[in-house]
Amino acid sequence: MTATVTTDVLGEPWTAETIQFPPDDEGRVVATLVSRRAEVATTRAVLYVHGFADYFFQTSFAQWWLDRGYDFYAIDLRKYGRSTLPHQTATYVADLHEYDADLDAAWHRITTRDGHDHVVVAAHSTGGLVTSLWADMRQPAELRGLVLNSPWFDLQGKAWMRSHAAGLLLDQVGRRRPHQQIARRIEGFYTRSLHRDHDGEWDFDLTLKPIDSFAVRAGWLLAIRRGHARLHRGLHLPCPALVLSSDRTTWPREMTDDVHTHDIVLDVEQIRRWAPALGRHVTYAAIPGALHDVVLSRQPARDRAYDEIERWRTAYVDGPAGGD
Repeated sequence: MTATVTTDVLGEPWTAETIQFPPDDEGRVVATLVSRRAEVATTRAVLYVHGFADYFFQTSFAQWWLDRGYDFYAIDLRKYGRSTLPHQTATYVADLHEYDADLDAAWHRITTRDGHDHVVVAAHSTGGLVTSLWADMRQPAELRGLVLNSPWFDLQGKAWMRSHAAGLLLDQVGRRRPHQQIARRIEGFYTRSLHRDHDGEWDFDLTLKPIDSFAVRAGWLLAIRRGHARLHRGLHLPCPALVLSSDRTTWPREMTDDVHTHDIVLDVEQIRRWAPALGRHVTYAAIPGALHDVVLSRQPARDRAYDEIERWRTAYVDGPAGGD
């Protein structure tokens, strides 16, 4: 496994380390570890993992941790963001275990190579599912906390979509025609609500996080549903977990103010329902007026989200209950 380090597209002092993996059935595979060091040398770090149709650009979230003396790392998983190669099907894996190699490589660099023994994993949406399953399987000794921002814990939508019959159908299609696209309605409201050239305040690359998202394919969705099933059977995380979400979900038909004050991507009731399945030490906080990525919400909601993270961090990770 080889790697190259360059200045990241975010500019100095951000760096990007491209990690090479063995080829899959589409060819060459890479993941990209982006990082920035805190002002003072530290053995504490954060590893951030993005969601679906996403990549790392949340520098304000990173700065919050840097200001608290944490080195910050973020990984663009294989076939996402900085790691997408021309020959690849963007975002596609047939098994969530394919990400284990990416997370293992990042973890080795953060802990063994760079000497961090106090690491918080922060993850958004699909990344919240992926990292929960990985942490449960690996039980890393250096993992001190897990911050999950609107994690994807179950399939949103009508109840029949989560039924046994629907599961059997997906299993058949996912096995026989894994690259078949799943029809879904995409208006682009969510990404528009974020990007500063539309209705938001954030700057990011619309080719890496497009307004119209990416295709959802049957084999990938089958992998997700298998991950959901593992979570629903109950995990045993080796650390405290904080689960954040909006307090409300809506499914808009037009671009109204509700888009900026609700989760319009996932059902927050499903997040609330399944959060206890992570393990014995889980804190859940619903943030009034937040959108799907709570730390990209409008100022009042994101301030509330950071207050919740700070309260949890000082109580369970860096304070008397979890500090060094």
